[in-house]
Amino acid sequence: MLGLNKKDTSLLIIVAILTLLAPFILNPFPAGSAMAQFNAGYPDLMQRFVIFGIFAIGFNILFGLTGYLSFGHAAFLGVGSYSAVWMFKLLSYNVIPAIALSVVVAGLFSLLIGYVSLRRSGIYFSILTLAFAQMSFALAYSVLSNPKFNLTNGETGLQVYADDPQILQGANSPDLPHLFGLPMRSTYTLEVGAWSFDFNAGYYLCAVIMMAVFYLAIRIFRSPFGMMLRAVKSNQQRMNYTGLNSKPYTLAAFVISGMYAGLAGGLMAAMDPLAGAERMQWTASGEVVLMTILGGTGTLIGPVLGAGFIKYFENIFSKINDNVLHGWFSFLPDGMEDAMVFIVHPFIGKGWHLTLGILFMLVVIFLPGGLVEGGQRLLNWVRGRRSGADDKTAGKTEPAE
Repeated sequence: MLGLNKKDTSLLIIVAILTLLAPFILNPFPAGSAMAQFNAGYPDLMQRFVIFGIFAIGFNILFGLTGYLSFGHAAFLGVGSYSAVWMFKLLSYNVIPAIALSVVVAGLFSLLIGYVSLRRSGIYFSILTLAFAQMSFALAYSVLSNPKFNLTNGETGLQVYADDPQILQGANSPDLPHLFGLPMRSTYTLEVGAWSFDFNAGYYLCAVIMMAVFYLAIRIFRSPFGMMLRAVKSNQQRMNYTGLNSKPYTLAAFVISGMYAGLAGGLMAAMDPLAGAERMQWTASGEVVLMTILGGTGTLIGPVLGAGFIKYFENIFSKINDNVLHGWFSFLPDGMEDAMVFIVHPFIGKGWHLTLGILFMLVVIFLPGGLVEGGQRLLNWVRGRRSGADDKTAGKTEPAE
C-alpha cells in the first residue's frame, strides 16, 4: 500500500491508529479520580506530542541515517516559528501559507548552515552547528530586535497586533489561527460517564501532518537515497574512495531535516501565534537529541516515542506537588506519610529533570537501542512464552516417535 512493504504499511497503520485515537488512549482514568493526574489527553499536550514528534523524525533523518550529530537544530525550529508569525502579520491567520513559508525559509536557512558546517565532520560539525544556533539565538534576541527593523521583537517575542496589515484577513475570519475558517482552538468535548475526551481541530491538523511526514520518512529510509546515507554513516571514507561524492547526500539530508524542524516551528506558531528566541536556544537542540536517542536512533517510530516520553514527563510529572503526594500516601501513618513525601519530593515538580535523567541513564545502559529495543525485547519474550507453551502442548498430544 502506498509503495510500502507489508511491515512498513503495518507500522504506518499503527501510528495512524495511535495518533487518531490519542484523546481516548491518553485519558485512561476518570476525570475526578486521583489517577487523573496522569491523564495527558488535553489538546495543548497532545499537540506538543505530535509537533515535537515531527521535529524528532526530521532530526533522525540526519543523525540516525548519516551519523552527523547536530547541536543546532533548534535554529530551524525558531526560524519556522518566526516565519509563520510574520505570515500571520502580513497576510492573514490562515495556517496553510504560514506553515508553507516556515518550511521554505527553514530549508533555505539550513542550506546555508549545512553548506558551511558539512565541510567538517564528527565533533567539529557538532560544534559548528551549535555555534550557528547560538549566533541565531543572539540575533533573534538582540540584533534583529532593533527598532529600525524589528524582525523578532527581542525577549518579548514576535506576535500579531491589531495594527498589522493582514491584507487577506476577511471581516468574518476568526481573529486567531484557523484553517479556512475553522479555528485551531475549536474543541469538542465528549463526556462518557466519568471520562472526558477532547477532540481539538489544531491537534488533528498536526496529527495528519505528522502522519504525512512519517510516511515521507519511511520512503526516505527505504529509498536508494537512504541507502547512500547509511553508507555515509557506515564508512564515509571508504565511500569516497569508490568515487562517490557524499557531500550532496549529506547536505540534502541536512536540508530535509531542517525543513522538518521548520515545519514543527510553524505548527507551534499555528497553535499559539507567538515566536520567541527561547525556541532557538541550545537546550532545545539538546532536547531533540535526547528524544531521538531515548526512542531509538535510526528507527522509524523511535523518535516519536522519545518525543512523547519526554513531553509527558515535562508536563505531567512537573505538575505533581507535595499536596498530591500527601493524597497518594494518606493511607499510611502520619510519620510514614511524611517520610514517603520527603523521599519522593526531589523527583517530581521542579525535580522532574532528575527523574528523566535517571530513566535516560537506565535506557542508555540497558536498552542501547532505545524504547524501540525495549518493545522488541518484550515482544520477543511474549512470543517465546507462547511458543514454549505450544511446544509443551504439542509434547502432550503428540507422542515422540
